[in-house]
Amino acid sequence: MRALGFGAATIGNLYRAITDDTARGAVDAAWDAGVRSFDTAPHYGLGLSERRLGAALADRPRDAFVLSTKVGRWLEPSGRGGTDLEIGGYDVPADLRRVWDFSADGVKRSLEASLHRLGTDRVDTVYLHDPDDHWAEAVGTAYPALADLRAQGVVGRIGVGMNQWEMPAAFVRETDIDEVMLAGRYTLLEQPALGGLLTLCAERGVSVVAAAVFNTGLLSRPEVADDARYNFTRAPQERIARAREIAAVCARHGVALPQAAIQFPLAHPAVSSVVIGCRTAEQVNDAVTWMDTPIPGELWDDLRAEGLLGPEVPVPSH
Repeated sequence: MRALGFGAATIGNLYRAITDDTARGAVDAAWDAGVRSFDTAPHYGLGLSERRLGAALADRPRDAFVLSTKVGRWLEPSGRGGTDLEIGGYDVPADLRRVWDFSADGVKRSLEASLHRLGTDRVDTVYLHDPDDHWAEAVGTAYPALADLRAQGVVGRIGVGMNQWEMPAAFVRETDIDEVMLAGRYTLLEQPALGGLLTLCAERGVSVVAAAVFNTGLLSRPEVADDARYNFTRAPQERIARAREIAAVCARHGVALPQAAIQFPLAHPAVSSVVIGCRTAEQVNDAVTWMDTPIPGELWDDLRAEGLLGPEVPVPSH
């Protein structure tokens, strides 16, 4: 199985709408390229991502792929019009709203609805999704509820998915979770999670799925745009400047910036895979090419020499 996973937030109409056919084409392209890991969440498009992903995978042998979704927000009718763009960032009708809930009942309720939207009776991994403001409930009630479901075989693995590294480290220390989906905190641009989380995960046998490896846009193109995104908002100038320094080193070696960004996290022994959000078949094919095209070792040497990677940071082997 490829170390590349398909992140389905984009096919939930993240930022802009796409058609069902375009979404299906992206999933089909991933499958044809050998991708067998697919990740989604109720949050993504108010359930649209799960519905589209489930439909695209419906005819595939269930044991041939790995499927993950998330809990912590369940969906209920909103009674309002308009779109979800301003509230959640998804170009979908705002006929539903997200309700934060890390209670045992909330977790089971959310998972049951996700299984219905996905059209399946089980998922391989369930992540506690963004429990930043809900630590006590997430660790005290949501995790035990998932542990019970794991024991029953309804859930294969338990994880936590966040945009920070400190709380996932606490989960690793205090629970028996299997995975961490770490978004944006271990990338070619920055590695704040290296010592405090990834080292801990390697020691305890917890696998790390690296997500948002382009820092939500900043590293996604060979040339860094003036209006590039970082952490879902417009990137500050100092981040743009650093990304351009990295891109310049890549260019000297004939390597595209996203090519280096997608391969970099896998050098760490705790990182099992990289998840990339793709909204079209073309984006899938680009990601596969970036993953498969070798990078000369001298590029990593130059990044170290110019102070853009620390000596303690693992890099892909020559």
